[in-house]
Amino acid sequence: MSDEQSIQPDSADNNSTENQIEDAAASVSESTNQETPTEAQTPPPEPAETASPAAPAATSKIQIGSQRAGHDVTEAPKPTDTLGTPVAQAIIEERKTSSFPPPRVERISKELQDEIDAAIGDLSMDELLGASTSSGSSSDSIELDSRIQAHVVKIHRDHVFFSLGANHEGTASLKQFDELPEIGTQMEVIPVKFIADEGLYEVVVPGGSMQVADWSDLVEGVVVEAMITGHNKGGLECEVNHIRGFMPAGQISLYRVDDFEQFVGEKMQCVVTEANESRRNLVLSHRAILEREKEAARAKTMAELEVGQVREGTITKIMDFGVFVDIGGVDGLIHISQLSWDRVNHPSEVVAEGDRAKVRIEKIDEATGKIGLSYRDMLVNPWDGIDTKYPIGAVVKGTVSKLMDFGAFVKLEPGVEGLVHISELAHHRVSRVNLIVSEGQEVDVKVLSVDSDAQKISLSMKAAQAAPEKPKPAEEEEDDEPARVVKTQDPSTLKGGLSRPTGGEQFGLKW
Repeated sequence: MSDEQSIQPDSADNNSTENQIEDAAASVSESTNQETPTEAQTPPPEPAETASPAAPAATSKIQIGSQRAGHDVTEAPKPTDTLGTPVAQAIIEERKTSSFPPPRVERISKELQDEIDAAIGDLSMDELLGASTSSGSSSDSIELDSRIQAHVVKIHRDHVFFSLGANHEGTASLKQFDELPEIGTQMEVIPVKFIADEGLYEVVVPGGSMQVADWSDLVEGVVVEAMITGHNKGGLECEVNHIRGFMPAGQISLYRVDDFEQFVGEKMQCVVTEANESRRNLVLSHRAILEREKEAARAKTMAELEVGQVREGTITKIMDFGVFVDIGGVDGLIHISQLSWDRVNHPSEVVAEGDRAKVRIEKIDEATGKIGLSYRDMLVNPWDGIDTKYPIGAVVKGTVSKLMDFGAFVKLEPGVEGLVHISELAHHRVSRVNLIVSEGQEVDVKVLSVDSDAQKISLSMKAAQAAPEKPKPAEEEEDDEPARVVKTQDPSTLKGGLSRPTGGEQFGLKW
């Protein structure tokens, strides 16, 4: 027994030391959540006479041994009691001064990093966070058939994957794209269906052609390929994968179409403008495709246009004031005054719709996008060398083309007209022009002046005619003429005067 008793204290001391370490560690963890006492607040150690280092150890041995034996301990030391022991203080100091190696971070593979960079693209962290915030939480669903902005995050096989905001993703077929989109490209998409098994939205890109399986694929704004099967008075009859549709006459082309038979049997790219499965109503538009192409061509052409350029275009519309010409996605106007060097009453006298014509760009209005064109500048200018053709003083023939209050215009040749002022119509005073000349009358005129820059010629009709002779004054009668006999009356036979009775004597008056 003495040997066993002599061994037990040693084992108890070892257990006590281990328990002190555990108690000290627990005390340290509790003390980190509380305010650390300063040196002035730390209670001083008890004197050597009242407590010895072995006493707390012995107490711990009894308490721990009793606890392990399952006996109740009436007085248990507080966790802070061990902080005052030298062993605990040494452990705490060692914990404070000890250094731990940094955590080991596993680096991701280069392939994974490239995929992450490709998914993010050129987006900043603020844009990514802003897109997530604006799209709502991950639990919020996306409204179908709505237009949203999405980013291309991945292209895999025949599908393009989009980030729709938050944790939502969508996929679209590559057949909808004319060109392969780049990673990070932002574009507008329309979610049309949610695939629950894959957790993805099926989206369509407005303007992209897609394969149609049934009515669920036909939504407003998508591009489909339609077969023209017939026509009626209102437009073209179409089929999209055996689904019957209709294209109104105004949606066939940018311009008026009268002959519908030419389109029967052809395939057209069309935009779905209305799709109602319950009413079996499918309306298509080929004009929308042409307008998109024209707008794209317009932006390109506008960047290339310059004043003075010569372009070839198509006459698209004729109005009373001029002609509209398509010069590559851009419409320009040829004013009636720029159609010909000759006088034009109506543009249809010079051009017709559908004609090809070379035009010169006269002006470009950047604010409104209007373009002024000239057609006559591409023709021979009759005013070139006009001084040689019609020198001053020459007498030429012309035709009266127009009458005005101030004179008459005389056409010398196509594109060349001169003015005969009212004072130059005749040698005598003229009150009205139409009393001297009429439209269509051929007259001789004399060239008075020529201004080739201003394209003006002054003419005179009276200068081209000989002046009439002046009337001679009245001459005295010649002697050989018989003299005229003037008969005179006898004065005595004349009545009246002072000698004539007044008639007053009848009444006893004397006048």
